[in-house]
Amino acid sequence: MIEFRGIDLSYNGRKLFRDFDLSLGRSEKVAVLGKSGTGKSTLFNLLLGFVRPDGGEVRFGGDTVDDKTVWDIRRSIAYVDQDVSIGEGRGSDLIRSALELKVNASRKLPGEKMDGLLDYFELSPAKLEDDITDLSGGERQRLAIILAVLLGREIFLLDEVTSALDKDLKKKTAQFFAGKDSWTVMVISHDPVWVDNPGVSVFDLEREEWIQ
Repeated sequence: MIEFRGIDLSYNGRKLFRDFDLSLGRSEKVAVLGKSGTGKSTLFNLLLGFVRPDGGEVRFGGDTVDDKTVWDIRRSIAYVDQDVSIGEGRGSDLIRSALELKVNASRKLPGEKMDGLLDYFELSPAKLEDDITDLSGGERQRLAIILAVLLGREIFLLDEVTSALDKDLKKKTAQFFAGKDSWTVMVISHDPVWVDNPGVSVFDLEREEWIQ
């Protein structure tokens, strides 16, 4: 499903990856661990085509990530970054605008599903009428997660998406994604709720080995 094959990549004169391999099958859930600077977020950028390797190849669904395939690949993936870069304006307008984009034309505007997600992630519907910049870090994280789910994708890249949540919400979020049998999830996080979840495999990027 997702393959990093023999990846070589240097950044700012430093070798970040050397003949690096990592594969995820469809419906797998994987947490990637590693110190800051080991290239965790770079893996996501390689898969999304924002960074190109110096050597080797990245493959998604059997296709090499390149200029011909990258846009279709991005349309297949829901990505939530650690900075929660979801813009400004009201949350409700953000969701409506995202679902009205041509690429998401087949998605229906949220109704019961939205209500269920707001309830599960304990985000008040009233918060959707607030400007996103006025929300707390945890509220923005939950809004970004809800939007990603509403897009209807089945491949999720999650970069520290529980860092600003309290203990109970961290656990609920990890359980939510780990419990979706058809979803493929790659998460960057050191939160024990991911690492200790029996439904999540763990890859140590620094040692380049599976530890769970």
